Amino acid sequence: MPHPHIHPHDESHLSSSAVLQDIVIGLADGLTVPFALAAGLSGAVNSSGLVITAGLAEIVAGSIAMGLGGYLAGRTEVEHYDSELKREYTEVANVPEVERAEVDELLAEIGLSESTRALAVRELTADPDQWVRFMMKYELGLEKPDPRQAPKSAYTIAGAYVVGGLIPLSAYFFTSTPSEGLVWSALITLVCLLVFGYLRSRLTGQPPVWGALKMAGVGSLAAGAAYGVARLIAGWDFLGL
Repeated sequence: MPHPHIHPHDESHLSSSAVLQDIVIGLADGLTVPFALAAGLSGAVNSSGLVITAGLAEIVAGSIAMGLGGYLAGRTEVEHYDSELKREYTEVANVPEVERAEVDELLAEIGLSESTRALAVRELTADPDQWVRFMMKYELGLEKPDPRQAPKSAYTIAGAYVVGGLIPLSAYFFTSTPSEGLVWSALITLVCLLVFGYLRSRLTGQPPVWGALKMAGVGSLAAGAAYGVARLIAGWDFLGL
């Protein structure tokens, strides 16, 4: 009978962590990839409309690709767990002595005495479901994934990518030339990269200042490289841009 002073509650740590990770993935790529594309186009074309059109197309394509990648990663995790679960049930049924020996080895690794291990092995292997759960967690290091997480990841990553991508592109809506748009886009994106890198590092326990500088440096490097290549190609003038 449950203790009257103990109240059951849902553990949301894993779910919250997964959502945070998906947001980080989507925002990180959304801030850097469209920014680099817009910067590259700004060095090659004279139309802000073209930069906006190409940027929006990239955001749509990128969000779909990122969301699909998140979904497939989640489904792969579920399928891998199910495959290993079936294998463990088969081994428990067909070679129980081998599996009992593996349980004993795992308990020995954490320092249990031989007599305690014998009792624990007998208790753990009395129920096949409990036995398999133990092997999945402590032998294979696998936690049962939430099958609903795959579509959640897809929507979260895609949405975060769209939000991140619209930030550097927004400057081109309010400026008359791509070069002017690039200046404002770079300033806005740099600030966002610094803030995002700082917050992400704080949440993950990393040095926040270094995380902010690293995130801003990566975005700046990508944009600078794209801009330089575009200017070089535009100088050749074989594209007619």
